[in-house]
Amino acid sequence: MGKVLLEKNRRIAFVTINRPEQLNCFDFETLVELEKIIDEIRFDREINVVIIVGAGDKAFSVGADLKERRTLNEQEVRRNVQKIRDVFSQIEDLPQPTIAAMNGYAFGGGLELALACDFRYAVKSAKMGLTEVGLAIIPGAGGTQRLTRLIGVPKAKELILTARRIDAEKAYEMGLLNGVVEDGQLLDSAISLAEEILKNGPLAVTQAKYAINHGSQVDLTTGLAIESKAYEVLIPTKDRVEALNAFQEKRAPKFLGE
Repeated sequence: MGKVLLEKNRRIAFVTINRPEQLNCFDFETLVELEKIIDEIRFDREINVVIIVGAGDKAFSVGADLKERRTLNEQEVRRNVQKIRDVFSQIEDLPQPTIAAMNGYAFGGGLELALACDFRYAVKSAKMGLTEVGLAIIPGAGGTQRLTRLIGVPKAKELILTARRIDAEKAYEMGLLNGVVEDGQLLDSAISLAEEILKNGPLAVTQAKYAINHGSQVDLTTGLAIESKAYEVLIPTKDRVEALNAFQEKRAPKFLGE
């Protein structure tokens, strides 16, 4: 059985980091497997939402495999850091919406994986933090950048520079999470959100995500231009016409992703 698993069901892809005995930490092999699965998902028209989970009931992921890191030379460390950064950026750039279902510990690279997703839900018992400075390094897979953009500079500095570990309720208060759920209800909550998204035109969802992701990094004028171009892509689609017909006929639309 692989270190990363992919299951598809009702247009949802479930990606599982499958190293529960190692608290789902990332060695190089795991990152390579994850990259291959993400690349497969990117071009699969039957997948419209992605849910990322950690195997077992203890951890979403605790980040880099420190046992492996102790065996690596400097060149190999640079290779691993580049790989994890690239893979998480590929997750962020997926056309499909992504949901991190955080079922336990999410430290270091584990939290950075969640930050690369569009939505983050965690169980009440979850603990999380960017703890790298405690190991004499810094977040190297986007944490200093994505967390800052998500919750602001002062709060991000407070978490990163102290290597503080916080609970799910505190993370929600800070704006890091979209929601906190009872233990045992996490996957149902993630699937419920996915099903809300799936009711809508898949091409429209993709273009809306593209406009938000790319427009949020530029000035307003440029962002509006990005939004305009994303809208124009949808004008000639069959789904747009189907939505208008369904409205006229007072029925639910049947979107084809075309």
